[in-house]
Amino acid sequence: MAEITVRVIEELLGKEPSGDGRTFTRLSSYESAGGDAIVFAQDEASLGLALGSAAGLILAPLAAAGCGDVRVLAVRDPKYAFALCGRWLDGFTQVVVHESAVIDAGAVVGRGTSVGAGAVIEAGAIVGEDCVIGSHVTILGSATLGDRVVVQAGAVLGAMGFGYVRGEDGRYVRFPQQGRLYVEDDVEVGANTTIDRGALGETRVGRGTKIDNLVHVGHNCLIGKDVVIAAQTGISGSSVVEDGAILGGQVGIGEHATVGKGVILGGGAGVLSGKKMRGEGEVFWGRPARPLKEYLRDLARLKKR
Repeated sequence: MAEITVRVIEELLGKEPSGDGRTFTRLSSYESAGGDAIVFAQDEASLGLALGSAAGLILAPLAAAGCGDVRVLAVRDPKYAFALCGRWLDGFTQVVVHESAVIDAGAVVGRGTSVGAGAVIEAGAIVGEDCVIGSHVTILGSATLGDRVVVQAGAVLGAMGFGYVRGEDGRYVRFPQQGRLYVEDDVEVGANTTIDRGALGETRVGRGTKIDNLVHVGHNCLIGKDVVIAAQTGISGSSVVEDGAILGGQVGIGEHATVGKGVILGGGAGVLSGKKMRGEGEVFWGRPARPLKEYLRDLARLKKR
């Protein structure tokens, strides 16, 4: 069974280890907590709930350091500390390749990687170490995954992109789709998400990026590091999303568009083809997406009509 000590939690947070060897095996809500569980509190109200629970350890704000309860571990950001504990415990999940998974000869799967029921990893695919490949995931031969990548159930990585050329007779012929997909370390991909290979070049998802369920990333897209993409977002081919950008749910991005470093696109925002959205930390909303103040002003004008 996976377990974590207070000393390890302190080390994860960069604190001076106290040597506290108390051991815990799970994370919990207040209601279902027991002596083996860790909970967290963000403010005074939730701290009261945590103290009233049976939890063995409470991750609480620094202001709670003198509350007198030995279960309290005061940290700068309790929610973040709680998440780090979760990642630590997840890291001790048993490594399993399910008997129904198909790993073709010529595929490379790194040490410590788990492969779920019905998953397919084609010849030519490369999957790094300590990855988690969920049930019924398909990793085509055009895909290369780094280490500690998590791919949830039903995702498809490295499929052919949606690119066609129309002839004089009106018929469509598929443009060659023979590039690769590179997914860097510590990326997480949600259930039933699809990320296409490059057409002639590459599609790339940068280190630490987190992608929600039901997202589509088209061919030749370049997604930066530590990007967050919420559910039902679609990114058309040859678009760029730079480091640290945040894309809300149901965002639509046209082809050859650029979402700049740290830009925030609100839910349902639409970015026109070829458009460049710039301004680190700036929020854009609406269809077409525009700065939040401008969007709200336009809504107010419409309401007056």
